[in-house]
Amino acid sequence: MSTKKVSKLLVANRGEIAIRILRAASELKIRTVAVYTFEDRYSLHRYKADEAYQIGEDHDPLKPYLDIEEIIAVAKRNGAEAIHPGYGFLSENVKLARRCREEGLVFVGPQPEVMEKLGDKVEAKKIAIAAKVPIIEDSQKKLTTVDIALSEAARISYPIMVKAAAGGGGRGMRVVRNDKELEKAYQEAKSEAANAFGDDTIFLEKYIENPKHIEVQIMGDNYGNLVHLFERDCSVQRRFQKVVEVAPCSTIAQSTKDKLYEYALAITKHVDYNNVGTVEFLVDKEENIYFIEVNPRVQVEHTITEEVTGIDIVRSQILIAQGFKLSDPQIFIKSQEDVKCNGHAIQCRITTEDPVNSFKPDYGTIIAYRSASGFGIRLDAGNCYAGVTISPFFDSLLVKVSAWGRTLKGASERLDRALSEFRIRGVKTNI
Repeated sequence: MSTKKVSKLLVANRGEIAIRILRAASELKIRTVAVYTFEDRYSLHRYKADEAYQIGEDHDPLKPYLDIEEIIAVAKRNGAEAIHPGYGFLSENVKLARRCREEGLVFVGPQPEVMEKLGDKVEAKKIAIAAKVPIIEDSQKKLTTVDIALSEAARISYPIMVKAAAGGGGRGMRVVRNDKELEKAYQEAKSEAANAFGDDTIFLEKYIENPKHIEVQIMGDNYGNLVHLFERDCSVQRRFQKVVEVAPCSTIAQSTKDKLYEYALAITKHVDYNNVGTVEFLVDKEENIYFIEVNPRVQVEHTITEEVTGIDIVRSQILIAQGFKLSDPQIFIKSQEDVKCNGHAIQCRITTEDPVNSFKPDYGTIIAYRSASGFGIRLDAGNCYAGVTISPFFDSLLVKVSAWGRTLKGASERLDRALSEFRIRGVKTNI
């Protein structure tokens, strides 16, 4: 496969991740195109791009970000040669990847055939079994009715997890402990999955009590070269949304980590994985490992892996999509030995949520905003400035704060200091 130089890139996303991609493209001297809905007309990602275009009607704040045909039309109309989907929205939508190929556009992500195999959580488990990776017991039938779901739950035994087959980020997930809870969660999960991913397919999975949630970052080019970028501990969650992430994990044995790397590479090699992705596992108290899923996209928490490895994951995504090898000077990873872990990093997600009201999302206008800074502190922000209106239509993430230190204690102290420096007035936050 030869390289295909991209001179203009459309970012099919919004907020923090859109800005992250726009910055990476700018460093590569690639012109950028942003899309935004009317509700997002004052969003910073619109102004960070070289060009920006509204999608959808004025009364529709969210669904245009899921409109594949309109996004492709904007790209072609304005000379963009590639589309980066970020995370969420269309990032795991195989139809977008296929339509990009059909229209001669570069999709910044895995090949559609890879996404089809691994993007669907049910199909991914079949790949894991074939790769001899341990999995959690789950439903074996399509859950087209609640009666089928109840029958499968009886076979697996409670407690169980209801999960969306498409997408991630905690959308469409519910823990249920009896038939009555399942009957309620069945429709709720399907509806949430349909709204978030355009696919209401759900499945059931045995719920492991109090596990560690460990994910392994992988990166592969289009020529069969594949490496891991170590692991992240994402066990601190609220409502299945990750809140605090740590890299590397400091609470499991090195032998367990080695198994995690082995399993992650086995699954992704099985499907000739290309571009970046994350293989997620649960690790129980005895350090037994269970495969959960593969996220064929960049993750919210990719920042801490970048901090401890020095590898720019988003920049690498764009380069791999253009056909560069991992070993090329632009990426410069000749083998697994070239990937080193240096120090420790922690990421916190600052959200507009009210801690004294069950972390209910809060909305309104920010009247004052002062952020942290200093050695070892990285901020990845979306719309954070005095005067901005926080909308109820989008995720409550305001800014990601990542702290690096030579030791975990040092990173923790630095993060604690940074969080104390923030001053945000007008909306409640989880700080």
